[in-house]
Amino acid sequence: MEKPPTYPTSDAARETCAAPGARIVAVAEESPAWEVGFEPGCIITSVDGQPLRDIIDWRWLAGEECITVGYVDLDGDVGEVELEREPGEDWGFEFEGLVFDGVKQCRNACTFCFMRMLPRGLRPSLYLRDDDFRLSFLVGTFVTLTNMTPEDEARIVEQRISPLRVSLQVTNPEVRRRLIGRHAQHGLESLERLLAAGIEFHAQIVLVPGENDGAVLEETLEWAYERPGIVEIGIVPLGYTRFQDTFDHSFNDVEASRGLLQTIAPFQDRAQRERGNAWVFAADEFYRNAYRDNLLENIPPTSYYGDFGMFEDGIGIIRSTVDDWESMQRAGAIERAAAALRERRTRAVMVVGCAQREFLEPLVARSSIGDVFEPLYVENAYFGGNVDVTGLLTGADIAQAVRDEVRVLSGWPAQAVCDGTQAPFQRLIFLIPRVVFNDDGLTLDDMTRVDMETVAGQPLHVVSCSPLEYFEEIAHLARQLL
Repeated sequence: MEKPPTYPTSDAARETCAAPGARIVAVAEESPAWEVGFEPGCIITSVDGQPLRDIIDWRWLAGEECITVGYVDLDGDVGEVELEREPGEDWGFEFEGLVFDGVKQCRNACTFCFMRMLPRGLRPSLYLRDDDFRLSFLVGTFVTLTNMTPEDEARIVEQRISPLRVSLQVTNPEVRRRLIGRHAQHGLESLERLLAAGIEFHAQIVLVPGENDGAVLEETLEWAYERPGIVEIGIVPLGYTRFQDTFDHSFNDVEASRGLLQTIAPFQDRAQRERGNAWVFAADEFYRNAYRDNLLENIPPTSYYGDFGMFEDGIGIIRSTVDDWESMQRAGAIERAAAALRERRTRAVMVVGCAQREFLEPLVARSSIGDVFEPLYVENAYFGGNVDVTGLLTGADIAQAVRDEVRVLSGWPAQAVCDGTQAPFQRLIFLIPRVVFNDDGLTLDDMTRVDMETVAGQPLHVVSCSPLEYFEEIAHLARQLL
């Protein structure tokens, strides 16, 4: 291949190069790929004669210092070329996506599936129910294994695609079929075979009241504990929206949440003695709902969560936030942010989901920033049900909440406010956690920050979700004000 100039892939080139394989989106200069003439838009179809299905195949097959790659170039011509590199040198390819042959989709009929409770009219990608073991390994999604083929299982074992994350839910056959559907047992049988082959799993249980809780949950945990390849289990409560008529409650009351914590306590005690860790973890919602009036005194210590391996599943977020907040308090970052706001006579209003109320309010009350920092707890009217986390807030709900907040605080910023104990302030700045936007800067209801500002009638500033970062961002924003 003769090295041509590098240029972005055109639509015509995309149509020409519609072959299956890994589409190249960038090539590092002076790399082995660059030297032989690869450029964006070309497709790698094979390595040493083996088809390229995903990035796992690429990493598995391209580990040598000399490989032969099959390709389709921008003219649609098919060929092979030998690549060589120095030990440890990168080949120089950047590919489009992680899966090249299409995402494996879910074939279940889970009664508790959140994606089946979404309203119509959202962007198509939000309705894609993937159940792909490759994405489980690469990005941490949970899979049921109900669509596994013998070839899939053999590949997982051969390439040691481990650990995976499995939606375990329940082991009782009757309850399992009722919750998941007719393929439910296939997933459990596949899990057994992979465990026997040495593949490890992080498991999740979505707890549905009256179905897989209580004695049924104990049975599931006993089954899982007997299989050391299940290295940990996270239990999360059923989440539901208003766009369904199956569920009207979850574990939002004190008794139900404390009941779950009591059910798993013996398993945690046993695991601590025998394995040195808690092994089964309850999602933060259970602690919040069990101890609404004194949550900070009852949330488990940092050591309980180990490496916070199930953080993305809502397990350990409260503890991590408390730890980070207290760290910023000791480092003086909170007081610096407060001082910057007071100097500019400004009050910062942070948009958050109602799930944060029970731990954020006491944190603010115990700190030195309460006079110039206010959480704005936004109800999720869009999804309804028991949806209350920040990451599922929509642009419409946020914009309306900001608009209502300004209306309530009528006279600000035109009129300074002072109650005799707080420094007067003349302006508000509204902060939006970055987690409500996707990589394209869109909320779940396809609003941009500018769209939200138009509805809210106020400037909105996007900040981190972590106290480790947003106090410094607040101070920086305040210093920019005239």
